[in-house]
Amino acid sequence: MKIAIFNEFIHEKNDANVREIYPEGIHGQIASLFADQHTVRTFTLDNIGELTDQVLRDTDVMFWWGHVGHHRVPDAVAESVRDAVLRGMGMIFLHSAHHSKPFRLLMGTPCNLGWRENGDWERVWVCDPSHPIVQGVDRYFELEHEEVYVEPFMIPEPDKLILIGAYQGGEAFRAGCCYRRGYGKIFYFQPGHETYRSFYHPAVQTILKNAAEWVKSDYRAELTCPHVEQIG
Repeated sequence: MKIAIFNEFIHEKNDANVREIYPEGIHGQIASLFADQHTVRTFTLDNIGELTDQVLRDTDVMFWWGHVGHHRVPDAVAESVRDAVLRGMGMIFLHSAHHSKPFRLLMGTPCNLGWRENGDWERVWVCDPSHPIVQGVDRYFELEHEEVYVEPFMIPEPDKLILIGAYQGGEAFRAGCCYRRGYGKIFYFQPGHETYRSFYHPAVQTILKNAAEWVKSDYRAELTCPHVEQIG
């Protein structure tokens, strides 16, 4: 696969605690899961100008992580990502990328939610064990610490809900949501706050690897609205 990974790369440069957890950046940690078997390119706000339409046309699967820099992503880039998904590129949005420009464009809703960050544990439950994304994952897995996300989550009803997160404080959240938009598949995955080690957890890594395989499509097509002649 040809994989592109975007991470705004702000926290790792400005917060020593985050830098200690992800010394190569969150994008570097995710890239390490795929680099041995696939072609991986990483993008941050520092080189987002290189994330061109041609790069997206040559990408099978894209990961997107963002948090405090959503507004710094050019509208033209967000629109190009949206169009790439509609043409068939697979897309995986991670954690606070729920407020990213491409996700909002593809969902058509504000994608707001409630949140709390105080070190709660999270138990992530598999609610469809038959789905390819959760193959190799137990009935549930536990994250020692994770940012709490709280319903209502202002997204369209998922085509398929495969994971639900339950937190120490009793909250629940739709943690793994699958969509189709145009010819492309989308997976939203909630774990992945920058101050915690979620991307090192074996179950999270399995899900990311499976998700890349699931969203990848062998069918790509241009966005057209052709005039057609009557048959017969």
